[in-house]
Amino acid sequence: MHRITPERPHALHHTAATRRIEREAAAALPPHTLMRRAGLAVAQLAQALAPHARTVWIACGAGNNGGDGLEAAMHLRLAGRRVVVTWLGMPESAPPDARQSWERALAAGVEWADAAPDGLTAADLCIDALLGIGITAAAQGTAPRAPNERLLACLRQLQASPAPVLAVDLPSGLDADTGQFGAGLVPEPPLHLAPSPRHTLSLLTLKPGLFTAAGRDAAGCVWLDDLGVSPGHEPPNAWLSGPPLAAARLHASHKGSHGDVAVVGGEGLAQRGMGMGGAALLAASAALHQGAGRVLVALLDAGHLEVDLQQPELMLRRFAALELQGLTVVCGCGGGEAVGSVLREVIAHAARLVLDADALNLIARDAALHALVVARGQHGQPTVLTPHPLEAARLLGLTTAEVQADRLDAAQQLAAQFNCVAVLKGSGTVVSAADRVPAINPTGNGLLATAGTGDVLAGMVGARLAAGASALRAASEAVYAHGLAADHWPAGQALTASALARRLSA
Repeated sequence: MHRITPERPHALHHTAATRRIEREAAAALPPHTLMRRAGLAVAQLAQALAPHARTVWIACGAGNNGGDGLEAAMHLRLAGRRVVVTWLGMPESAPPDARQSWERALAAGVEWADAAPDGLTAADLCIDALLGIGITAAAQGTAPRAPNERLLACLRQLQASPAPVLAVDLPSGLDADTGQFGAGLVPEPPLHLAPSPRHTLSLLTLKPGLFTAAGRDAAGCVWLDDLGVSPGHEPPNAWLSGPPLAAARLHASHKGSHGDVAVVGGEGLAQRGMGMGGAALLAASAALHQGAGRVLVALLDAGHLEVDLQQPELMLRRFAALELQGLTVVCGCGGGEAVGSVLREVIAHAARLVLDADALNLIARDAALHALVVARGQHGQPTVLTPHPLEAARLLGLTTAEVQADRLDAAQQLAAQFNCVAVLKGSGTVVSAADRVPAINPTGNGLLATAGTGDVLAGMVGARLAAGASALRAASEAVYAHGLAADHWPAGQALTASALARRLSA
């Protein structure tokens, strides 16, 4: 068993793959072996997380996830803990393994109750063994049964618990594949307001839904116990990204060795009375601090700025003076409608290209621009799209809710349709390339939910592209570093996009 941290990549498996691994292992082992291993692992982690807990309340569903909880109850009771179990199953209808674990818990002398015991405090522990991966069937087309009142009551008590909560395999109600909650099971209040720490012990495999969409808040700290089972020939459905590769600069290098980035954007006040030059300057600042050799900035209709006194290293240029064929271009940051006048030329001629913000909105409305982006991939010209969910929805002709309902699939659709690398931003940013297994980024937090941080990310991707990284590597490493900077942000200090850009290092 080990805690999942961002220090190395991890394979992720969908529910269907996990079930195949489970069936193969169960066929090769004596009956009840996997449940016994799972229950022991849950009990061991529970004691490590709450060594001084006076009471452990375990909410157990009617299926095998509940059986894991019953098995854990037996171990915790034998270890001298007061264990109170709410079991939603019945002995006569329980799966064989779960029934056997119920018998073991009964013999150990656990207490049985219809609800959580009164008086739980932060010194106690709750274990969520209600649903596990069972909810995922609803997302795959199987008609779900309406949650019963006892189940809903247990969920409400877990979600409002003042005691830490340990979820067995998944927080109940969370879809293992998408990170979204099933109908009727959405937490109230939102889990980011949960009053106590959250932990999840994922069994056999890590599931993508733990790391994207609502999953990151719901799962809290994630642990893995593979129960001594290898995934065998089951390939991962996604990856949890690892840290960037180390890249020391050669002593004999010079500014030309690290590439030129040109940022094209920043609609001025003259266009619509909305000055957005700051977005382009943020992207340029990020590229500069991420180590680009030179950073050029072409502000669109943004007046007569000749030098940025705060960042005199930035080289202001008219767009017509840019030699696109030799540049890595970051296009769209604060571009507004003005970027439409140059976008076709940028897409057609930039050597390497990052498309963000208003450039994406224009591409979504123009089939000819869409076709030009696709052609770049066919010609081997590196291209990265960096949409947030609304921009992704426009590009795919979907609603934002449909994009968020399956973020992995949406990112893969973007990569396939545009023949590029797609970065779907959000909680658990997804990076996807055509015909490649997508990756979920493990770094970042809510501090990034402030204006301009997306522009900073676009500039970071551009700097890595300019330095010679592939589009996929540039995107993955920039997303990881962007989130890591937020994770290491000084406590009590506001994160602003300009401060974030300055804190980056090559």
